[in-house]
Amino acid sequence: MRKVAIVTDSTSTFPKDVISKYNITVLPQMLIWGEETFKDGVDIQPTEFYSRLQTAKTMPTTSQVSVLTMQQTFEKLVEEGYDVLGVFVSSLLSGTQQSAFQGRDNMSKGKEHVEIVDSRATAMALGFNVLACARAAAEGASLADCKALSEKATAHTGVLFVVDTLEFLHRGGRIGGAQRLLGTALNLKPILGLKDGRVEAFERVRTKGKAMDRLVEIVGEQVGGRTPVRVASLHAKAPEDGKAVLAKVNDLLKPVESFETEVSPVVGTHTGPGTVGIAFMAGM
Repeated sequence: MRKVAIVTDSTSTFPKDVISKYNITVLPQMLIWGEETFKDGVDIQPTEFYSRLQTAKTMPTTSQVSVLTMQQTFEKLVEEGYDVLGVFVSSLLSGTQQSAFQGRDNMSKGKEHVEIVDSRATAMALGFNVLACARAAAEGASLADCKALSEKATAHTGVLFVVDTLEFLHRGGRIGGAQRLLGTALNLKPILGLKDGRVEAFERVRTKGKAMDRLVEIVGEQVGGRTPVRVASLHAKAPEDGKAVLAKVNDLLKPVESFETEVSPVVGTHTGPGTVGIAFMAGM
């Protein structure tokens, strides 16, 4: 039986040691800033990105992984003898999945060895899905088994976050059901999350500190006693906030695994600096 290789995109925000341990292929999304183009997490790292964003006169935009990159990646892995599972950012947030399907369709041969799943997630909610598949593949699971596991994981993962402002989500067109919060008083911090693959509003809380506490409570409610639990904090140039929410969610949920992660430049283009959140997988 052929071994299974897992491919995902850079919005998954994996710690680098996890990527290398499980041989996960991470394809960078693209950041376009004026006349410059950067590969997300390759040509530009979060620290540099958020520092530059503070003084930038021109705001960056983003673009999904190209069809050609998808095609070449799939072809290379198939030629090396792998079956390939691609698990990507929610199709309601990005055209990445469409690129993946087109890339597979453009393969001259071996396309039957490639399967693609819409994670309906991003950040480490996507990452935990991918990690579950990579671990199963390492233990000898088939392509069909890995695909079924990934599809199951979409109902067991979630991500919630607090933003300093809705400006970036609004400008990037990713605001979804949180549109109604535009114009909210500046001292009210919206708690947002992914629901059915799109950004939705959960609550508005006065002050960021209270919003972070409520964020942890909502994650606990969504986990709902399911075990095992895996969690990850995420932050955009707010490392102390990231550490604080991770400590609180660890105390509450006693996860079997937890990570600190940074919001990638491409995701940060849409959420803005100061964002802090929690991703989780529960019950599998």
